[in-house]
Amino acid sequence: MKIAIGLSGGVDSSVCAYLLQQQGHDVTAITMKLTSEDDHSDAKKTAEFLKIPFYEIDLTKEYREKIIAYVKEDYENGRTPNPCVRCNREVKFGIFWEKAEELGIEFDRFATGHYAVIDYDEKMRRYRLKKGAHAEKDQVYFLAMLSQRQLAKTIFPLGEMTKAEVRKIAAAAGLPTAEKKESQDLCVGDYKRFFSDETDGPFIELPNGKEVGRHRGIHRYTVGQRRGLNIGIGYPLFVLKIDAESDTVYVGKEEMLLSKTVTIRDVNFSALTECSVGTEGTVKIRYRDEGRPGRVKEVKADGRIVIEWETSVRAVTPGQLCVFYKGDYVGFAGFIC
Repeated sequence: MKIAIGLSGGVDSSVCAYLLQQQGHDVTAITMKLTSEDDHSDAKKTAEFLKIPFYEIDLTKEYREKIIAYVKEDYENGRTPNPCVRCNREVKFGIFWEKAEELGIEFDRFATGHYAVIDYDEKMRRYRLKKGAHAEKDQVYFLAMLSQRQLAKTIFPLGEMTKAEVRKIAAAAGLPTAEKKESQDLCVGDYKRFFSDETDGPFIELPNGKEVGRHRGIHRYTVGQRRGLNIGIGYPLFVLKIDAESDTVYVGKEEMLLSKTVTIRDVNFSALTECSVGTEGTVKIRYRDEGRPGRVKEVKADGRIVIEWETSVRAVTPGQLCVFYKGDYVGFAGFIC
C-alpha cells in the first residue's frame, strides 16, 4: 500500500517507518510544523537514511486556531483542557491529512508510532481501538476520540510490540534515532503566557463560604490542586471547583474532593455503538489513572452520560477526558463536564 507515516523524529515513528518499508509498502514521511521553534532535523535524517520522500507541512495557523484557542477558552471557563486528545482528533488525524492530500501526497493508510491496536469487528461492522501490548504506555487514552473514518484509514505498526523491542529494532537497523531519549507528545508549552497577571478573585472555603484569600487568575488552578494556593490557615486546602463567571476558586479539605459519579459530554463511541443504564466497564478520568470499575447510571436526552463507581473517586476534573473501557477496548469516551 501507499502509506504516509507521521514522522516526529522520535525512535517510535522511525521504527514504524522502517518496518513498513521492510514489509514492501510505498512509504512517504510527513511531519507537522506546529510552532516556529519546531525542529524536524531528526525526522529528516531518518527519511534520508531510509531513502523515502520527506515533507514538512506547516500547520502553525491551524494549530493556533484549533488547539491554542481551545486551551485558552477552557482555562478561561474554569476547565482543565486536554490538548493532546483534541490535537489528535482535529489536527494530527484530520487537518494534517487534508493538507498532505492538497500537496498531492497519495496514501491508502496513515501510520504513526502509537502503542495501540485497531481491529475490525465484522459482526458490528466497526473499527475498534484496543490497548497495545506495552501496558505501561496506554496511548489509546489519547486516541479515544478518533472517529470511525479516522480509525479506518489508520494503522499502528507498533501496537503488538514493547518499547524494548522497538529500541532493539532501531539499534539493529542503525536508525539515526536509535539512542534518542523518550519523545513527548505535542504540547502548548507554558499556557500561562496567554493570560494577564492582573486578574484575581476570591478563594472561598467550603462548606462555610468564607473568603480565605485571593487568587491570581482561575487559569492557574485545577481541581485537586494543593500546591501554590498560598493560603495560610493552619491546615491544607485543595481546589474543589472553579466558577468562571464570578472568578471564584472554591477550596476545602481533601475529603470534599471525593465523588461517586462523573458526567461526560461530546461522547464518541468506539467498540460500543451505544450504551444503556447498567452497562459496566473500567473507567479512567485522566491519563495516569489506573482505572476502576464503573457503570452507566444515566443516559441523558442531550447525549451526556452519567457514570457511577461503587467507591468514591478523587478529583473529577471538568475538561479532562473520561474513557470507558470494555476489557482492553475503548467502549466510548467523552469530556468531563
